[in-house]
Amino acid sequence: MKIVSDIREMQQLAGHYRQQGKTIGFVPTMGYLHEGHLSLMRRARPQCDILVVSIFVNPTQFGPNEDFERYPRDFDRDERLCREVGVDVVFYPTADAMYPQPYLTYVHVEKLSETMCGASRPGHFRGVTTVVTKLFNIVQPHIAVFGQKDYQQSLIIRQMVRDLNFDVQIDVAPIVREVDGLAMSSRNKYLSSEERQQALVLYRSLTRAEELIREGERNVDTLLQAMKTVISEAPDARIDYIAIVDAETLEPLSTVRHNTVIALAVYIGTTRLIDNTWIREKDGKLVGQLVSPRQ
Repeated sequence: MKIVSDIREMQQLAGHYRQQGKTIGFVPTMGYLHEGHLSLMRRARPQCDILVVSIFVNPTQFGPNEDFERYPRDFDRDERLCREVGVDVVFYPTADAMYPQPYLTYVHVEKLSETMCGASRPGHFRGVTTVVTKLFNIVQPHIAVFGQKDYQQSLIIRQMVRDLNFDVQIDVAPIVREVDGLAMSSRNKYLSSEERQQALVLYRSLTRAEELIREGERNVDTLLQAMKTVISEAPDARIDYIAIVDAETLEPLSTVRHNTVIALAVYIGTTRLIDNTWIREKDGKLVGQLVSPRQ
């Protein structure tokens, strides 16, 4: 496994692989890898000849009062995990290299970036789309794998790829969860043992919404109230947003239908967590991803 920090070296290496006719798969991460990240790498591995993983805590997607400085980092552990899943190249640039001063160029996807997490974290998605554009130009992948846990991000990236004519296939992999349902996240590290238990209200609220939908409920206001009731069971929980939206446009819905996403962001103490489920029609019924339909 190669570890590359220099941008030009990574570009030359990617160009060499392409000249050899090799397919490059890419998984961008901010490090502090967990099973969710590793599942993306395992998903990419059979689809490519060369698997590249980037590890870069991107400063431009953090707000001024967010957790950039304390975001967990452990490159030695990340390197070992990458080796174990068969990564060929780890791209590990510095912030100074990625954003040489003065840095004046950004990429922004309108509309999709302005709701949900975009409303709560102004400028966040501008940082995401800018760094992903740069990484695509550096790594030159044929396929890139993102996770559904960051549903809005994956939708924005797909839109950007279409709009800017990137020759990259975007693959979105399912959410990976702990055995009790909590979506895996590097930020779970921030939770105390008590907060870790309270964090399960995100999963339970989504599960409750799915149950109601299977029972025939379609009214969004009713579903939102049921989810809020579940979340209120956690004393340290504070809702940032709950959104029930069209899966392609992120437009708010009044009635649940095929291709609906239910997404939420909730603070447990000072830690902001996100989760979602995707509601689709199957065999004439609306079903989600979290709970099996009743027999």
